[in-house]
Amino acid sequence: MAKKSSIEKNNRRIKMVESKRERRDALRNIVKNRNLPLEERFVASMKLSREPRDSSMCRVRNRCEITGRPRGYYRKLKMSRIALRDLASFGQIPGIVKSSW
Repeated sequence: MAKKSSIEKNNRRIKMVESKRERRDALRNIVKNRNLPLEERFVASMKLSREPRDSSMCRVRNRCEITGRPRGYYRKLKMSRIALRDLASFGQIPGIVKSSW
């Protein structure tokens, strides 16, 4: 089980990304638009850099929904390999059977 503080910090980041997404996307589109004057693009770039760091999507870490483990994460199932194996062994994930021979 991961530290609760790490899990909560990541949850805070996810909420901040969602709340600031529209503003960051608008500023990013202005910066990328080559038809706009250079000064306007520079001002948008400065505004984007003044946004909180945790509002950037790259700061969010994929974590297991069950244990909070950050490594060995399966995106499709939103869980770590260890939690996946435990649930598959008990037959709680439909369509997955632990092999044995």
